[in-house]
Amino acid sequence: MLQFYKQLFYKKIAIAALFLFVSTQCAIAQKSVHNYFNKYKPLAAQLSVKYGIPMSIILGVAVIESGAGKDRNPKLLHNHFGIVGKNNLLKTQGIKTKFKAYATDEDSFIAFSKMITRKSYYEKLKDNQDYNLWLNAMAKAGYSTTPLIWKKQIGNAIKRYRLDTLTAIANIPNIE
Repeated sequence: MLQFYKQLFYKKIAIAALFLFVSTQCAIAQKSVHNYFNKYKPLAAQLSVKYGIPMSIILGVAVIESGAGKDRNPKLLHNHFGIVGKNNLLKTQGIKTKFKAYATDEDSFIAFSKMITRKSYYEKLKDNQDYNLWLNAMAKAGYSTTPLIWKKQIGNAIKRYRLDTLTAIANIPNIE
């Protein structure tokens, strides 16, 4: 009988340790995402005002496509949006990738915004803050090779992190 209680005790300890580990990992990931938003919110606000694209779209696409800045593309290529193009990683690091390299993170955000302005849906949606309209138009226009999954991921990120509550005017840094 004592053996039974020992096993039960060890199982409880293992479950508690697993719960603590998972909780810690979730908290670290959550903090990482919030740090990402805090870092790029001012830039997204400026681009939102300049190009009429909602901050929720800019930040939602960026956080998903870049893994909150943790994936290989933003680290090696400064590419936060999965934009395809030329790079020299094969020559410099022996890594073959189809994604475009940018000099800075800011260049990637600007390129994304400019790319969106060249799309047929842009003029109709410019300055409209309804992220669902933007997601549907972008998916329909072929932004992603898996549009249904992509729309769901971006939409979930926007809802989860309440990106639709962000307003560009409130997030533009004071320039003096």
